[in-house]
Amino acid sequence: MAEPPSPRTLAWLNAAGPEDAARGLDGLYEHSPWIVEAAVRARPAAGWRSLAGFKHTLVRTVDEAPRAAQLALIRAHPELAGKAALAGELTAESTGEQARAGLDQCSPAEFAAVQSLNAAYNARFGWPFILAVRGPRGLGLPRQEILATLERRLAAQPAQELAECLRNIHRIAEIRLNDKFGVQPRLGEAAWDACEALAAYSDTPWAERGELTATYLSPAHRACAKALQAQMQAAGCDEVGLDAVGNVVGLWRGSQPGAPRLLSGSHYDTVRNAGKYDGRLGIVVPMVALAALRRQGRRLPFDVEVIGFAEEEGQRYRATFLGSGALVGAFDPAWLDQTDAEGVTMREAMQAAGLPGTLESIAALRRDPAHYMGFVEVHIEQGPVLHGLGLPLGVVRSINGSVRAVVELQGVASHAGTTPMGSRHDAAAAAAELLLALEQRAAAVPDLVGTVGQLEVPGGSVNVVPGRCRFTLDIRATTDAVRDACYDDTLATLAAVCERRGLGHRVTPSLRAPAAPCDPVWQARWAKAVEALGLPVHTLPSGAGHDAMKLHEALPQAMLFVRGQNGGISHNPLESTTADDMQLAVEAFLNLLEQLAPEETR
Repeated sequence: MAEPPSPRTLAWLNAAGPEDAARGLDGLYEHSPWIVEAAVRARPAAGWRSLAGFKHTLVRTVDEAPRAAQLALIRAHPELAGKAALAGELTAESTGEQARAGLDQCSPAEFAAVQSLNAAYNARFGWPFILAVRGPRGLGLPRQEILATLERRLAAQPAQELAECLRNIHRIAEIRLNDKFGVQPRLGEAAWDACEALAAYSDTPWAERGELTATYLSPAHRACAKALQAQMQAAGCDEVGLDAVGNVVGLWRGSQPGAPRLLSGSHYDTVRNAGKYDGRLGIVVPMVALAALRRQGRRLPFDVEVIGFAEEEGQRYRATFLGSGALVGAFDPAWLDQTDAEGVTMREAMQAAGLPGTLESIAALRRDPAHYMGFVEVHIEQGPVLHGLGLPLGVVRSINGSVRAVVELQGVASHAGTTPMGSRHDAAAAAAELLLALEQRAAAVPDLVGTVGQLEVPGGSVNVVPGRCRFTLDIRATTDAVRDACYDDTLATLAAVCERRGLGHRVTPSLRAPAAPCDPVWQARWAKAVEALGLPVHTLPSGAGHDAMKLHEALPQAMLFVRGQNGGISHNPLESTTADDMQLAVEAFLNLLEQLAPEETR
């Protein structure tokens, strides 16, 4: 057998037999060469087009393996800072990874904590705790973060934790594979670093707790805007500025003045105690892509306008999509007189930030659709779908339309001990019945979701049959017709339940937002951009709202989702993605730009 090249190459991988590939990639998965062997046997007839494609085949191989093989793979891994590490019995790969995370430098107290948590974890699940200790950037996680993660995951359910262990094993293998192939995701690292830099600006008191919060026009929000402008300038934007609502606008000039331009971006405000990537990833990905073109000395035949929208979350004022709404003429004049929790009007906040705070200046921000090709937004998924499929990217089909309402049920408050079950008018029991009915109704239709997010018994007592119950409804779907049908059926079920139980009810609608189907042409462009990376194309709806929903009112729009870590959690400090997935997002964005450029300009 010929020695494999060092570093390994895709050509070698596509030519190697199963055993040769396993030998050449020894140590990729701890003591489990069968994974590489099985993946090579499943190699596409034309070979893998990219290392990312091979990584996905590895994930599929493990996903399709029997549960016994999955458990054996997990149990082949050593405990962190465990007995094997102390005895020097780790593989070279594990030794280096644990050392990079500083686990060989634990203090006596840290070591004791790790040993105690390891024992508790193994007793609960029957396998060792697995964590990719080199982390999302590949630099190594702090020891305290490792300890906190171990403690947090102790509370997980076994099925969830087994899946999380396998996902971490794949992340470990991804980093090891990069090392063997001499690959470094430099564009993804640049995006990761940019998000990290923006996360340095946080409101009081969250900053003092090490948490991220940046609400509209707060000092932290304004500092973040300034940092964004600096990042845009460094990326090579020809014009960078702050507009009348606080949007950060960067313009990258093309070679053909007057050609319709591409618009991209997302929001840089956050929810309270947020993650670092919601919104902001969609600003830095196009910036990193444009910076790459600049280094190549490239100019596209069209302008690219990147916008960091100042507000999308509605945290300080009840004015969701304020930043993107201004571009489509959807800024409500009444917003200027809204007050925040401290009694500061939006107009006052704008003027304190050096913005005009006038309707005239805001109206001037409206874009002429004739000057734009469309709007594209890259966003962390904010959900578990891509995470569960082992896919780094997904193409969004539609942004769900939503309807919300507050429901109040009126029954009879009576003694819990003396009121027979057949004589009760229990408002909470009726709410529970409706909640389950909504769950079943939504689960029966693809891409439809229904949620009761708030549920309370006002003035309730442990020994009183609930006489009142208040709850919220949130129903979303990719089309308004599907959403409205579920809403109507839910209200009909509500009426029937209340009549049968002898209750009154009142429904107060609170929101109705139309669905925003992504433009088919732009969807196809995203799909082609992902396919060019050698990855399967998966389409999915977005259940969350995005700035693309507002731009949809004036321009064709389409979105690309990037996989999140930690179960895809978002609006949470655990929100995360990896430099490798960000790399693929930047490359997909570059592929999209290439599709828009005539052949002679490439």
